[in-house]
Amino acid sequence: MGGDEGVRVMIAGVALARHRHEGLLFTLFGDEARIKAALDSHPNLRAASDVVHAASVVDGADKPGVAIRKKDSSMSMAIAAVKSGQAGAAVSAGNTGALMAMAKVALRTMPGVDRPALAAMLPTLGDNDVIMLDLGANTECDARNLVQFAVMGAAYSRIAFDLERPRVRLLNIGTEDLKGTDEIRDAAAILRAADTLPLQFDGFTEGDKISRGDTDVIVCDGFSGNVALKTAEGTARFVTDVLRKAFTSSIRSKIGFLISKPAMHLLKHHLDPNNHNGAVFLGLNGVVVKSHGSADAKGVANAVHVAARLLEEDITRRIAADMAGIADLSATKAAKLELPVK
Repeated sequence: MGGDEGVRVMIAGVALARHRHEGLLFTLFGDEARIKAALDSHPNLRAASDVVHAASVVDGADKPGVAIRKKDSSMSMAIAAVKSGQAGAAVSAGNTGALMAMAKVALRTMPGVDRPALAAMLPTLGDNDVIMLDLGANTECDARNLVQFAVMGAAYSRIAFDLERPRVRLLNIGTEDLKGTDEIRDAAAILRAADTLPLQFDGFTEGDKISRGDTDVIVCDGFSGNVALKTAEGTARFVTDVLRKAFTSSIRSKIGFLISKPAMHLLKHHLDPNNHNGAVFLGLNGVVVKSHGSADAKGVANAVHVAARLLEEDITRRIAADMAGIADLSATKAAKLELPVK
């Protein structure tokens, strides 16, 4: 938690989350004086919280190696609490790279998982959002990594959307079987053969179809995923800014805005990143959720809600079971494709 305003937003968000999950207890790491001052406005949360003072802070500019050495930072202490079992999950709005590095070092990856992946929900035109991973944790991935991401994303989707067999696609430059890199095509071959897993592999999808709503999980390497995510966020801001400018350009357009105000509110709600806040590091021996640094109280509450749901549904157990189910198949298929198997 950084600065008075950051602390107030985080505490307000946690207070909102507790209304939704009344049984939750919280340990709040950061500047003790600031946290206690913010808790004065939320007596119900104060009664369900412990405050632990953190002597140092992980700055946004800190490189992962520097951040890891700050053992007395709020981020490090929160992850250590998850490792020791004192906490079920950690939620942070801090430096993403530092959070991933700390979580990976402290919690380690689950059996059968080579690399953790950053997964988040994106809005769609369908009934559900779409879960997309990896969004930046791994810039280069082989076929085995992509298959593991698909399995983890499907497990998350079954919890988030209550689906039995989530529809999974690989992000590619085309939908034809011959399109894409060797890694993407090899991953597709393995997933097509994995018909015993609780997922439905539907082949490839392109960037312009991410928000269509006909897919539950989209899998890609972290480089492509991060570019796609930032492009989507920029497009959303562009649309809202253009509409705002158009509706204030003249008296007639202002009248038009008043007529279309209900539809504009619906659009704003749909594109509001706070309604989809809470990215998850999947594949670790513990639950770690990353809140956007600019999230408001509602966004923070959503991030806490994501963490609570993953704990309630035991995401680590689900992923472990699915990984065990695909291990033999992956090894057999990898051998046929001459892929390295660890």
